[in-house]
Amino acid sequence: MSATQEHRSLLGRRTVVAAVGAAGAAAALTACGGGSDDAGGSGTVEQPGSGGEKQGGAVLAATADIPEGGGMVFAAQKVVVTQPKPGEFKAFSSTCTHQGCAVKDVSAGTITCPCHNSTFDAATGSPTGGPATQQLPAREITVEGDSIRLA
Repeated sequence: MSATQEHRSLLGRRTVVAAVGAAGAAAALTACGGGSDDAGGSGTVEQPGSGGEKQGGAVLAATADIPEGGGMVFAAQKVVVTQPKPGEFKAFSSTCTHQGCAVKDVSAGTITCPCHNSTFDAATGSPTGGPATQQLPAREITVEGDSIRLA
């Protein structure tokens, strides 16, 4: 094999190896990312009389059902509702931003994903531990009297 043919052969192999490596890196980043680019937001709650009232969906829960410092996961609606402070209700997507598992537990101000133990702040949805690096996307809810509705 001539020096020119050997050089072309090496370049061909390097190109293939580089392409395979780039594809693998892209796949790994996609698997670990998966959240919204929205860095802002912390579950919007519109109180009656605030001018932002809407005819929302079905009632998710009574305000008394959401424990202070905790919350509830509504699997069918893919939403988690929290009460970080008395009378303050927040809502977030219940889909973990790490690999798409459903969060399962809300207690002591923390939302927990059971798949890889990612944790999120119940007041902001921001990650506080584990492999998740993006916050849970905010969901809009309305509080009407004693009822919490998904907007």
